[in-house]
Amino acid sequence: MINRQLLHPESIVVVGGSNNTQKPGGAVVRNLISGNYSGTLRIVNPKEDEVQGIKVFHSVNEIPPTDLAILVIAAKFCPEAVETLARDKGVKAFIILSAGFGEETHEGAVLEQKILDTCEQYGAALIGPNCIGLMNSWHHSVFTKPIPKLNPKGADFVSGSGATAVFILESAVTKGLQFNSVWSIGNGKQIGIESVLEYMDENFDAERDSHVKLLYIENISDPDKLLLHASSLIRKGCRIAAIKAGSSESGSRAASSHTGAIASSDSAVEALFRKAGIVRCFSREELTTVGCIFTLPRLTGRNCAIVTHAGGPGVMLTDALSKGGLKVPAINGPLADELKSQLFAGSSTANPIDILATGTPEHLGIAIDYCENKFENIDAIMVIFGTPGLVKLYEAYDVLHQKILECKKPIFPILPSVNTAGPEVAEFLSRGHVNFSDEVTLATALTQVMRTPQPAQSEIEKLGVDVPRIREIIDGINENGYIAPKLVNQLLECAGIPTVPEFVSNKKDEVLHFAEQCGYPVVAKVVGPVHKSDVGGVTLDIKSAEHLALEFDRMMQIPDATAVMVQKMIKGTELFIGAKYEPRFGHVVLCGLGGIFVEVLKDVSSGLAPLSFDEAYSMIRSLRSYKIIKGTRGQKGLNEQKYAEIIVRLSVLLRFATEIKEMDINPLLADENSVTAVDARILVEK
Repeated sequence: MINRQLLHPESIVVVGGSNNTQKPGGAVVRNLISGNYSGTLRIVNPKEDEVQGIKVFHSVNEIPPTDLAILVIAAKFCPEAVETLARDKGVKAFIILSAGFGEETHEGAVLEQKILDTCEQYGAALIGPNCIGLMNSWHHSVFTKPIPKLNPKGADFVSGSGATAVFILESAVTKGLQFNSVWSIGNGKQIGIESVLEYMDENFDAERDSHVKLLYIENISDPDKLLLHASSLIRKGCRIAAIKAGSSESGSRAASSHTGAIASSDSAVEALFRKAGIVRCFSREELTTVGCIFTLPRLTGRNCAIVTHAGGPGVMLTDALSKGGLKVPAINGPLADELKSQLFAGSSTANPIDILATGTPEHLGIAIDYCENKFENIDAIMVIFGTPGLVKLYEAYDVLHQKILECKKPIFPILPSVNTAGPEVAEFLSRGHVNFSDEVTLATALTQVMRTPQPAQSEIEKLGVDVPRIREIIDGINENGYIAPKLVNQLLECAGIPTVPEFVSNKKDEVLHFAEQCGYPVVAKVVGPVHKSDVGGVTLDIKSAEHLALEFDRMMQIPDATAVMVQKMIKGTELFIGAKYEPRFGHVVLCGLGGIFVEVLKDVSSGLAPLSFDEAYSMIRSLRSYKIIKGTRGQKGLNEQKYAEIIVRLSVLLRFATEIKEMDINPLLADENSVTAVDARILVEK
């Protein structure tokens, strides 16, 4: 519940406010005063008569009715204070900075629940406990520093960790990134990150509100809610980047299939962010760099010009951009020669455009003008300009300031001399600009932005999948575990996923009869053991009945073998599709190269079912091995359209069969014409 009293309180009481600004109770009062809070500020402290120039009340029972209460007292005293303030003083919003609640002990969790129950009873909003507070242009109810420059068009930042929020703010301030609001939700007992996004979405005003949202997430308690409101905000024109901490595999997971070995909560996070259109970041520097990128005009193409007076950084930036799929195209011809004639001898216009350490602010402006107005194959301009000790940086940065205002193409300022040119960089930032002091960090962040797809459509593409028959098969399964190959094939058939002809039996004559009918060569696979290859349970290219009979006898001696499967031998490049059910998230679908490469290379991409064709293509094209699928070095590409279609069909099957907890199709054999499932396993738990 987010209300007016939380965001724009006409009166605030700090319970536990003090004169000691080295402690939270004094620091939050200091920040409210220095932040020019214009409402009525009250302090409760039983041991003081005046705090930082404000007359003090000795008990919460003494204060007049108040909108917002900030609690900075021991956890054990908080439930009673909240009860009194909500019941008797009409307080409709609480920010509890105190720690010692559910994050520490069971007893603390009980106290936390009492506070929540009281807030729910009296219709009050609750931020925390165990947080650094809330900051917006109306009130700075935080006890920490730095206090960033606030701007209605700055970023909205929501963090699940107070300390991390401070570190991220430190990183942002040095880059010139401005903020509209900062939310530290702490334990998020009532208002979590999903709730903040919900409020921002449902109350979004494109003219008034910030279009940049940055998130630091430690727990996704409601993935559906996060997906709904994040994707909705992005469709309304917002841009969202997030760190999800704590998403690595914890310990060794018991894995009974290829999918189980590589799927993890991290895959679920990756899939959720992809579906929502959230740019995923992995560090504070990356998050704040992406935030700075969001403040610039959108990059609509992939061709970058680099204007620099230092060769090395230009080369490193070129390498980093190229590695991320962006381009630094060569610039040549009459226009390049024309530009070169206006620069000092020895300058280069090949791209990077090196104006030399002796290049003047005027040269910088000329190079930018050519990139903006004359070089048509350029979509963005990267400007690297530090202090060579030969020019007046104030003049150079003034030129850069003017060009940023004039140019339609985005200009990315890379001003690395934050120590030797601190005042000059600070003045540049004070004009509302951002600075990317490291060129490789910028390229890495820009790559993440460009790779992030738009939010997926919400409608399910059923593609004629036989849902009633799927439910009939699933409902008819009475035991948990891996289901029989016959049922696997039936489910794949219902989904419209092509399979290779196969037959399963524990009788040799039946296996030989099927092979004779379908024609040699065939493949034999043991039925029973999970990893067939590991136990010698797969034999390819069997060309005679004699050979098949020998393999049948050998495989039936393998431990846990129950039968032998024989299939028509087909050829192609091995692909993989798998899925694993993650609690709260649903089915995470994975794709990549197949065979042993799934576990060796772990080059897989993830998506959250159900999937659209756009999502499936995005998954395929984000693979490092995509060049193999597309075709390289004269080899024909694989049928990408069929591969994407199978991914979508599988996601529909999973959407209507949530009892499937794990499955993989490995391999699918693909060529330029078709993609066919050769081997599949499905684990069902009811």
